Amino acid sequence: MSAFPPVPSPVFSAAAASAGEVKTAPNPLTGEIARRRTFAIISHPDAGKTTLTERILRAGGAIQMAGNVRAKGERRRTRSDWMSIERDRGISVVTSVMTFNYGGCVFNLLDTPGHEDFSEDTYRTLTAVDCAVMVIDAAKGIEARTRKLFEICRLRDIPILTFINKMDREAQDCFALLDEIAEGLALDVSPATWPVGRAARFVGTYDLRTKTLHTTEELPPDDPRLAEMEEECQLASAALPEFDQESFDAGHLTPVFFGSAMKEIGVTDLLDALVAFGPPPRAQKTETREVRADEEPVTALVFKIQANMDPNHRDRMAFARVCSGRLTRGMRLKHVRIGKQFALHTPQFFFAQDRQLVEEAFGGDVVGIPNHGTLRIGDTLTEGEELRFTGVPHFAPEILRRVRLDDAMKAKKLRQALVELAEEGVVQLFRPQDGAPPIVGVVGTLQLDVLQSRLKAEYNVPVGFDSTPYTLARWVTGDPAALEKFTALNRTAMADDLDGDPVFLASSGFMMARAAETNPDLAFHDIKQIGMQAG
Repeated sequence: MSAFPPVPSPVFSAAAASAGEVKTAPNPLTGEIARRRTFAIISHPDAGKTTLTERILRAGGAIQMAGNVRAKGERRRTRSDWMSIERDRGISVVTSVMTFNYGGCVFNLLDTPGHEDFSEDTYRTLTAVDCAVMVIDAAKGIEARTRKLFEICRLRDIPILTFINKMDREAQDCFALLDEIAEGLALDVSPATWPVGRAARFVGTYDLRTKTLHTTEELPPDDPRLAEMEEECQLASAALPEFDQESFDAGHLTPVFFGSAMKEIGVTDLLDALVAFGPPPRAQKTETREVRADEEPVTALVFKIQANMDPNHRDRMAFARVCSGRLTRGMRLKHVRIGKQFALHTPQFFFAQDRQLVEEAFGGDVVGIPNHGTLRIGDTLTEGEELRFTGVPHFAPEILRRVRLDDAMKAKKLRQALVELAEEGVVQLFRPQDGAPPIVGVVGTLQLDVLQSRLKAEYNVPVGFDSTPYTLARWVTGDPAALEKFTALNRTAMADDLDGDPVFLASSGFMMARAAETNPDLAFHDIKQIGMQAG
């Protein structure tokens, strides 16, 4: 039984209409928009994010929205970490997208990479969600990666629900954990549930809003865990703020849930809360205006590209957030970047690797669009309006390496593979203007391992990496004549990125600062908005 009341359906009141309170007919999209819940799960590695994702999917019945297909035992066991390197290393390196039904709502769950080396993929994913679930290890509290991801959410005003995981193990005091969240993240905390028991004696949760007990076993009235829980709940209610929807929506307050993903305790508490007060699809910013989810014209933002999800068919999937309207299979949309029409022949909903054809999707939904390199990260699709969604950046890489190919016969195949994987966002690709071998840029060394593994497994192109004399890369913009002169004087240190934009490669921070100082008509950027000039 749900701990929270179900989300109310929009109601059109005939009495209100006759009284003159309602001037227009209800928007036919409102009902569908209201029941969408699109969220990401974020955490420090090893906090239990992937396990929680698995348990959420199980609690949701592992239902694929389009086909309403229920998983059958281990044969259809859901796995958000589906790539071989993820299974081998026990980490998430790409964002998995899963669409399912629960509690009368349509959930679009995006499981993000936890490792900091894949922060750019996570940042792009956060452009496509309306809220996030922050997973915290009950023993370790707030860790470095959690803090960084929280700051990204704060920059985007993304509401956060907090799930304190691993309460079935030795953990910090609950009040100490709440204080750490409040003080460390400057965030009001409002416990939504409270643990019953600790460590090996942890058996469930108490819902502070509905005053209901959810335990894995029946407890006698004199069980000391109940008395302890009651006393702590009284303290929590007296000392901490009650849940406030407006404060939550603004990103100032987080409801806190206690549980154990491994023991499947507290998972339905979280899902029921998302149904009850999780935010429906929010307006999305473009260069010229905000797009509301209930607008009738269809708009969509491509935030992720994934190649070779099905190695047998060498497929290429663009994941797009439907930002407004009702998207239907077969419709034609304008590809704003190239100015051409794009037909949606086979849009798909995803459940990790599994997929189902989309007949219709609404604002807030995430759909996969098969294509052969036409769509890139940051692209906008519309029914004709010249819009470009913002907030999807490239960050300057921290590590630069040349790709070493031992088999010269595979040079052409390598060039194609590097372009495809760079378009996907696995690495950044820089082509030196002096004709030297390509340089790849990454945030961390684990990205190089992923690139090497995927080149060998998916393209049969084994490679190695050599060091470069460069440590920094910056996009260069400014007066065309000044840029041309600078490029001519620094030919060996100039490269073009995937979009053909000029990049200056410097051997040190001193050399980069000197270049900026001696070229006042130029700007050197460490962030570039995708689909736009650096800036």
